[in-house]
Amino acid sequence: MEPYYYNQMSKPHQAVYRAMKAGLASLDSAFSVPLLDGRELTEIFFKLRLDCPEIFWASGFRYRFYPDGSNAELIPEYLFDKGKVKEHQKAMEARITKLVRPAQSMTEWEKEAYIHDFICSGVRYDKLKKAYSHEIIGPLGQGVGVCEGIAKTVKILCDRLGIWCIIAISDANPEKKIRYRHAWNIVRIEGTYFHLDATFDNSLGKSTGIRYDYYNLDDARFFRDHEPVIYPVPDCRDGDHFYYKEKKLSFTKLEEVSKRALQAAKKGKTLQFHWRGGYLTREILEEILHVLKQAAEKKDKHARVQLNWPQAVLSVDFVSEIPEEFCTVQEADEGNTD
Repeated sequence: MEPYYYNQMSKPHQAVYRAMKAGLASLDSAFSVPLLDGRELTEIFFKLRLDCPEIFWASGFRYRFYPDGSNAELIPEYLFDKGKVKEHQKAMEARITKLVRPAQSMTEWEKEAYIHDFICSGVRYDKLKKAYSHEIIGPLGQGVGVCEGIAKTVKILCDRLGIWCIIAISDANPEKKIRYRHAWNIVRIEGTYFHLDATFDNSLGKSTGIRYDYYNLDDARFFRDHEPVIYPVPDCRDGDHFYYKEKKLSFTKLEEVSKRALQAAKKGKTLQFHWRGGYLTREILEEILHVLKQAAEKKDKHARVQLNWPQAVLSVDFVSEIPEEFCTVQEADEGNTD
């Protein structure tokens, strides 16, 4: 796949990008790049590692230059020494090859689901935010990651399976108590662009199984609880292929909720569904919760509800004991990973 962020750059920036990529790939302790100011060099370095998640050993750099010179000397900072990097490269290649092998003959839709489900079932959030958790070596090598490492892992697996995929970045927003940048993916499936945030789904699904609240969303739905992107990305306009609608779990009538809730309560299964019957106001939510409570009582059960309010998704368990809380409002974010 053509490197997305590279293609958005000016010719001078592309020259720096290529020099950085060559130096990092060779594990050079220092190398020359065309001279730009520090802010530009930092941004190119960051975008390079979004395009090329396989370069997992480079965490930063220092640089020096002579006032009259046309080049800067970059001194990269590596997470490991050269010998260890080569060991990790072999381990990562073996891990990726093993992971993608079962998915080679799948459709694009199936490959995307396979990658998403691997993240949600096989990776846990690293609350300590270790350096390697920002790279593919965290999720693939240690089974832990933060949003950046998870998004890079989704990308490298998509790359290997022939799915167009990029990493999108939003900024922090202290006014909303969002302290860090956030990373997720945009994929192109059969020519259509979608948002895919495996980190947010991972954060929601620890107690209820794999969630798909942030799976193939359009811009309108996705940015209900995400900040705007820092760098331009393709528009995601298709609102008809998000997971719950595809699986016929997007309801517009209370009768549909009641019918599916009765079925789930009878079988003792979790019901996850999306509400599409108008904006999810408190009044409508009360009506939905009443229907769920009635369905549970008819099967001698109790409903335990987890609600993702911005995305209007409810996950309902039908249990024998009265739950401590009937309805819990969840927040999909990097801190919600217990």
